[in-house]
Amino acid sequence: MLRLCPPDADRYARAHDTRRAAAVFLLAALGAGATDASGETHRLVPKSGVPTFAKRAPILTVKPGDTVQTESLWGAWYERAGGAWPGEVGPIAIEGATPDDTLVVRILKLGPNRDTAVSTHRPGFSALTIDKYTPMLNDPVAPQRFIWSLDRTRNTGTLALPGSRMKSITVELSPMLGRVATAPPGEQAWEGLWPGEFGGNMDVSDVREGATVFLPIFHPGALFYFGDGHALQGDGEVCGSGLETSMDVTFQFELRKGKKIRWPRIESADHIMATGSVRPLMDAFRIAQTELILWLVEDYGFDKWEAFQVVSQAGTTRVGNAVDPNYTVVAKFPKKYLPR
Repeated sequence: MLRLCPPDADRYARAHDTRRAAAVFLLAALGAGATDASGETHRLVPKSGVPTFAKRAPILTVKPGDTVQTESLWGAWYERAGGAWPGEVGPIAIEGATPDDTLVVRILKLGPNRDTAVSTHRPGFSALTIDKYTPMLNDPVAPQRFIWSLDRTRNTGTLALPGSRMKSITVELSPMLGRVATAPPGEQAWEGLWPGEFGGNMDVSDVREGATVFLPIFHPGALFYFGDGHALQGDGEVCGSGLETSMDVTFQFELRKGKKIRWPRIESADHIMATGSVRPLMDAFRIAQTELILWLVEDYGFDKWEAFQVVSQAGTTRVGNAVDPNYTVVAKFPKKYLPR
């Protein structure tokens, strides 16, 4: 099925590229004696973002094995209602990456660098409101902003609940990145809200510290993007917003040479995971389950129909988001059942 990108996305991408010479990014301490057996360490301090996932000139080029210490963007969206979204950071190019390879992104460290997070209710944007896909006669959800206080020492978030019996709630945080991506195929340019085969705004809470993300490559250099830090987000991102805040993050980049994948994959200490991002939700479910079964066949030596059986019994499924223009589903299989 052909899925079209937003009509103005290419214009935005081209306009941004013409401004690149104005040095919108500050790259500090690049390769300043930080080389070890794993590669070189780079410090990237982004000053502005881009509105689309697209093929464009990289802001930084690294080698496989290199580490990048950086941060997601803070901007007007976090400060006031109606403020502009700051965009995504990137792209970062990886030397030697080709469309015949897989980009391996290890999230070594990830945590909020602010003491507040914002979560919003927005008319026409949630799993439980009317929108252009599901029109109804009842009124839409009213716009509202919730400001959460973050305790980074205790790893908790607190929200005042003036209309409820308990007047506040404190929950444990689980920081994640909503958006990790490579540049999509061809000349496509997808606005930041979109997830797809390239990754993007999947809003999957498994993309957290300690996880490894595997992304398809469609262009030389891979062209990696990231953004959209969430201090916490429940499955489905039901209201359309996590605890949105900015993050300090450390990535390590590697390549699986000669190995192509069709959709993003994730690995944690306990699970391997395959993703699918599309509407309707059932099709995203089918993509994720099929990709997980094929992963077991291709990399772990399972017979296809035997993999179908064991995934059906031992697998679990997470709905990353049910609010974005495409929905994302994650199919998970416990690593304890994989061959050694």
